Formats: sequence, structure tokens, C-alpha cells
Amino acid sequence: MAVRRTGLARARKAAGFTQESFAEAAHVERSTVVRWEAGAREPLPYQRPKLARLLRVSLEKLDELLTTDARDEAESDDRPAHSLRHPGSVDLLAVAQLRQHVHELDERYDRAPSTSLLAETGKVLGQITLFTAHARTHRVRRELSAVEAESAILMGQLVWDASQRRDHRTAHRYFDQACAAAKRARDFAAEGLALLRKSFVALYGENDPEAGLVLTMQAAEMTTGTSHVLSGLAMLHAAEAHAMLGRLGDCERALGDAEARFGQIDEDDTALHLFSPTQYGRLAGSCYLFLGRAEQAAPILETAAAELRDRSKSEAIVLGNLSLAYLRQGKVDEAAGALHKAMDAIELTWGGGGLNILFDACREMRPWRHDADVQDVHDRVMTLMATK
Repeated sequence: MAVRRTGLARARKAAGFTQESFAEAAHVERSTVVRWEAGAREPLPYQRPKLARLLRVSLEKLDELLTTDARDEAESDDRPAHSLRHPGSVDLLAVAQLRQHVHELDERYDRAPSTSLLAETGKVLGQITLFTAHARTHRVRRELSAVEAESAILMGQLVWDASQRRDHRTAHRYFDQACAAAKRARDFAAEGLALLRKSFVALYGENDPEAGLVLTMQAAEMTTGTSHVLSGLAMLHAAEAHAMLGRLGDCERALGDAEARFGQIDEDDTALHLFSPTQYGRLAGSCYLFLGRAEQAAPILETAAAELRDRSKSEAIVLGNLSLAYLRQGKVDEAAGALHKAMDAIELTWGGGGLNILFDACREMRPWRHDADVQDVHDRVMTLMATK
């Protein structure tokens, strides 16, 4: 009788893969992954080195995941809870389960209100602090530092978003904690991501594009050679910093650099889960808005909005920017329609970025405040805020 390999499934999720994306990365059918995890089939010997690399485990650990029996799995289902009772017993399996938990929380970030994730993420971060103080081996401490970096980055995002991008100090504190933890783990990708998140606070919260530009370039330098996804994202936001400063040439050069880096992404990129084909258009459209080129921004943002349609925080931001592009061309009806769609997403996610752009668009609509469509938008905004 086949024994389900729940540890293998857990490792896949901890590495950020669905069954479909893992099958694609491993160059097999999804049904093959299903059979591996169901215990009905084993990976062939030549496949194992690639699978270990994708799962970020050693070949020995992969063999363990493939051979652990059902009783062992049952005993290991909640290692963090056992380690809380006996902190000195924290091991790599407990750390892997913590990492999986953080990844699951992170996956919910773009489609759930940040306030609903704060307590759970804070709890995980507290557990990591406790375990680090009691961990008995350097390897366990190093892995805990890697998970601390990931959870502190998420916590910084959540705090900043829940405050409608106003609590800059607390966000910076968590991102600095993530940088320190990533240094201990020697995780250049995590350190680069923490720097990139710090740049968001400078750019979109503190309205300091010069500081944001410094941070984006540090993030790009940190992740060049480590992740084309992260270095490309850093250059995208560097382009936006240049746009905020009115530097068209520098902005477009940075956009071209970002596009080139994205073109080099492969299936083994450590930050592949952070990449979306819509990111270039979302940021390029925003750049041209900052540069006062609404006519150029609108079609780019229209394409990005059409590709998203997922009621996420990202969709709300794109639609908010699209409404601004329409308004600046005097297209009030189109702007109102885009804002209603943005509010559909905001009602589900309450993302700080989308809310801020919504308020900006409402302010820019004041010259048309007697227009029926504009009044409908204002009425819905008032209702929306009354129900928050």
C-alpha cells in the first residue's frame, strides 16, 4: 500500500511551488508530481539532483522525504508546536514548517486585508526569536535567520499597508531586521528584497525619490547574479524614482534595463514566485504618469489591468493609476468606470496603495464634481469608508 509523502508536499509548498509549477520546473507532467507525493512512484535517479535544487534541500534530505513512513510523518506534522514546548529541540523540520507557514501567509498578502494577517505573522516572527535563542546548531540558527528575514519582510509590508502607507518607522524597523537576518543567513536575495521594500517606503510613503533611488540601486547591485527577477524589479522601481524626479532619459534607460533582466529569467530563479508578466506594464504606466505623459501611460495601464482582473491589491493600484491617466486627458466617464473597478478590489483587500490612489483620483475629479458619474464615485467612496 502506498504511503503518502506529506513531507515532500510540504517541502514543495515551502519552496513556493504549486503542483503545476513544480511539474513545469521539473519538466514532468503534473500527474507525475501527484504520484510522487501519493507514494505511488519515485523520481528516477537522474531527476533527483534537479528536484533537490528546486526544493532547496540536499540529496540526503530529498531521500529522507521520499522514504519517511506514515508514522514519522504524523509525528512531524506540527514540529513548531513541539519545539515551543521544548525550545531546545528545534530542528530543520520545524524550521521548514515555519517557512511553509510564512509562504502561505505571503501568498495571501495581495488578496486579503493586511490587518487579517498581522497577528499570525507576528506570532511566527516571535516563535523564530524564541527558537533562535535555543537552537543548538549553527545550521539550524542559519536556517532560522533565513525564515526570520522572510517573515520580517512580510511583517513590514503588512504594517505599512495596514496603516495606509503612513507608519514608515515601523515598516523600516522590520525591513532593517530582515536585512540583518539575511546577512546572518548569507541570503543575498532576501537582503536585496528587504532593501527593495525599504525603497517602496521612501518612494510611495515618504515621497523621497532620491532616497528611494539609492535603495533600488543597492537592491539591484545586491541581487545581480543572484536573481534576475529581483534585480529587474529593482530597476523597474529605479525607473519610477527617475520618473518622479522628471528624468525621462534615465527612466527609460532603467525600464530598458529591467526588461533585459526579465528576459534572462529562468526556471531556477530563487525569486521566480515574485515575478508576474504584468509588472513591467504596471510600473511603466506609472512612470509615464509621473512624467506627465498620460496619453502614453493609458494604453500601457489598460493592458496591465486587462491581464490582472484578479481583485488584488495590485489590480486596485493599476486601475487607480488608469483613472488618473484618463482624468488628465479629460476622459471623466472612463476615469469613473476605472475607479468603480478599483473599488471592487479595494472592498476585498483594503490595500493602502489602492486607497491612496483612490483618494488622489477623487481630489483630481473636483472640477467635475457636478457630473453625475463623479457624484456616483464620491457617494461610493463615502459608503466604502463608512463600512471599513
